[in-house]
Amino acid sequence: MRKIVTGAFISLDGIMQAPGGPDEDPIGGFKYGGWVAPYFDKTGEEAVGEMFAKPFDLLLGRKTYDIFAAHWPYVGADDPIGPLFDRITKYVATRNPNLKLDWQNSQTLGPDVVAAVTKLKSEDGPDLLTQGSTDFLKTLFENDLIDEVNIFIFPLILGNGKKLFSGDASPAALKLVSSKVSDTGVTINKYVRAGDIVTGSFEFEQPTEAELERRRNLT
Repeated sequence: MRKIVTGAFISLDGIMQAPGGPDEDPIGGFKYGGWVAPYFDKTGEEAVGEMFAKPFDLLLGRKTYDIFAAHWPYVGADDPIGPLFDRITKYVATRNPNLKLDWQNSQTLGPDVVAAVTKLKSEDGPDLLTQGSTDFLKTLFENDLIDEVNIFIFPLILGNGKKLFSGDASPAALKLVSSKVSDTGVTINKYVRAGDIVTGSFEFEQPTEAELERRRNLT
């Protein structure tokens, strides 16, 4: 059984668009591409290294795949991530059945992405790590397919842009298993699944007449 592990760089307001550079993803008029770079330090590098330390394959949306394929094969042997990404399998979610994937060890997930990912999870093999891929992540969260979330929360507000979570995410409880803060104020949290959401109440056992009236007036 394989786990799906998500790694995401987000702002305080949940934006994860174009962290790597100004020209990475200006779709929708996004003006702040490259917002991660000024905050990335040794603590962040080590946390990314921890995610990449165990065996994994990549699970990518098509746009993120295109960004990676235009960058990582060309970084050279001095950067360990490039050769690593070259070597592992890249599974790509795409709506284009004729998409040609030139990057070695890459393959599409086929027309039924949810079925393909579910099948991959059921098989033996390394974990499946997502990077970027906001549209694809929505599908994975909607279908309750993600087992672990590594979120790097950067101390800035970006306003409009592509977000990690949509309103259609499948409700679930998570457990915080580790947390650290970098010298630049980035909070790095790892969460794993913790079953269903459990609710409670701070209300009076017997609601007041004012509370009952408030409830009647809800729209």
